[in-house]
Amino acid sequence: MDDQNKNLILATALSFAVILVWFLLFPPPEQASQDPNAPVVTQTEGAQAPDVAAAPSVAPADAATPDAGAQAPAAAQAARLPLDTPRLEGSISLTGGRIDDLRLKDYRVSLEDDAEIVQMLQPVGNDSAYYALYGWAPGAGLSLDDVPGANTEWSVETGETLTVDTPVTLRWDSPAGLIFRRTISIDEDFLFTVTQAVENISAGTVALAPYGILARHGEPANLKNFFVLHEGVVGMADGKLTETDYDDMPDFSVIPSEGARAEVTQVAENGWIGFTDHYWMTTLIPAPGSAFKQVAKYDDRRDIYQTETVLPTMQLADGQSQQVTTQLFAGAKEWETIRAYQKNGIAGFIDSIDWGWFFFLTKPIFAVLHWLNAMIGNMGIAIIGLTLGIKALLFPLAYKSYVSMAKMKELQPEMEKIKERTGDDRQKLQQEMMALYKKEKVNPAAGCLPILMQIPIFFSLYKVIFVTLELRHAPFFGPFQDLSAPDPTSLWNFYGLLPWASPEPGSIMALVFIGILPLLLGISMFLQQKLNPAPTDPTQKMIFAWMPWVFMFMLGGFASGLVVYWIANNTITFTQQYLIMRSQGYKPDLLGNITGKADKPEPAKKK
Repeated sequence: MDDQNKNLILATALSFAVILVWFLLFPPPEQASQDPNAPVVTQTEGAQAPDVAAAPSVAPADAATPDAGAQAPAAAQAARLPLDTPRLEGSISLTGGRIDDLRLKDYRVSLEDDAEIVQMLQPVGNDSAYYALYGWAPGAGLSLDDVPGANTEWSVETGETLTVDTPVTLRWDSPAGLIFRRTISIDEDFLFTVTQAVENISAGTVALAPYGILARHGEPANLKNFFVLHEGVVGMADGKLTETDYDDMPDFSVIPSEGARAEVTQVAENGWIGFTDHYWMTTLIPAPGSAFKQVAKYDDRRDIYQTETVLPTMQLADGQSQQVTTQLFAGAKEWETIRAYQKNGIAGFIDSIDWGWFFFLTKPIFAVLHWLNAMIGNMGIAIIGLTLGIKALLFPLAYKSYVSMAKMKELQPEMEKIKERTGDDRQKLQQEMMALYKKEKVNPAAGCLPILMQIPIFFSLYKVIFVTLELRHAPFFGPFQDLSAPDPTSLWNFYGLLPWASPEPGSIMALVFIGILPLLLGISMFLQQKLNPAPTDPTQKMIFAWMPWVFMFMLGGFASGLVVYWIANNTITFTQQYLIMRSQGYKPDLLGNITGKADKPEPAKKK
């Protein structure tokens, strides 16, 4: 085999590692920062537009107060309005009217029977305060004391408990002669609808702008910080998706008036912005078709991250009333639920799930996987079914490649003889190899194509298994009760028969006590490799010989669902290749050794 073809095969075999390194060294380009002082679009000509930071920056009083911890006791002891739906529970603080206590009834933090349900939002005073806050930015004729803010004490006008069937209305009367109302309703899943209304009985004309804020104090405690997963700000602005990691937010442009850093986007018609975690998300969603200012902000003085939507300024004459309705998503990133919200008018909402660069593959792969799981009722079997489907689609291409590889396998002894005969004369070696290929009508690079096709598919499936919520705590069988987690079995717990856990993934003990799935992966990869022609170069041959066992340990700490796919893929590939070699007249044994020619009927002679 000539150097060029040997290098091609070697590069193909190592391409998975190359892709990982590429994504680490060359992440997607950052979005260009925009002018934080760009004016907001106004509804009434001449109305005063609030500074981007003016309303939202003072909205969380704890964010604007030097001693943020001083607000904690008041927030913890504030009067609360209960929240209870089939899927959510929590409460709303009447101090500021914050939605700051929210738990997901359908999800638990672990597989333990007594595990707590997932806490989404937390009030100020907790280690990881995380909440939604709404208010009005003062314009002409008003001061900060005349509009509701973070410490405004709201009263309950209607409703006792926020449920799917019973919205609640909060009220606050301003000393400036304004009456503010906030009506909050919720659907059966994770979508709040917030209507902010204001009535002017002040005998004068005022201007003010409604806003919404999501604030979280510090980075999430369970931040993964893994390159394949985006965690941080996610937003859509007129069809353009933006993703900003937490560690990139301190690089935003500084707003001179307050010292915080922000990136601002003017949205003309449709958009949303919020924070996304691995499986959970909060998102501010103005009404479709409305213009607004979208802000991502970081206050390094108090280590507070914010996303904001600032709507156009309203000019309100005496006796007039105005209201604006926005939505808040706070819950699990369920594909079906988010897709339904998109169909109901939230533009591009399905892209809040992190599909990655290969979205054109990850989206259809997940759709098929989701359908198979719904039909079968077992995600592990659905992954195997998906693998069968992928292999069926690639079979015409694989057939030609496997035929070529079978011929290369048969020529292996002849190639070894040529190498011995030519010695160190590489030019003569290449000439004789090319002559042999031409004589036998073999293309040595043809066998690489199926492997190259598998690389983006493998990476896309890995993305789907790692990122999507539907794999979280998805059972397979026996000890495999979470396909998003590494294999829980090992010799240490006698492969799941003993009641203690396996060694921590990535530890030395985990490398020694390998699990069932990684072991099957290594064996299946070894058998598949044996059907392929080995390189004539000793160094490359040694690398190929070790590769199944290196991958066994390397992928052992990956999500077990991904390892299930890889085992199924190797097993199907081995079976296909073995049968194709038999159909071409070769007799390989289970280790890939050609033991002879299979008997093939002679073609009938024409009379």
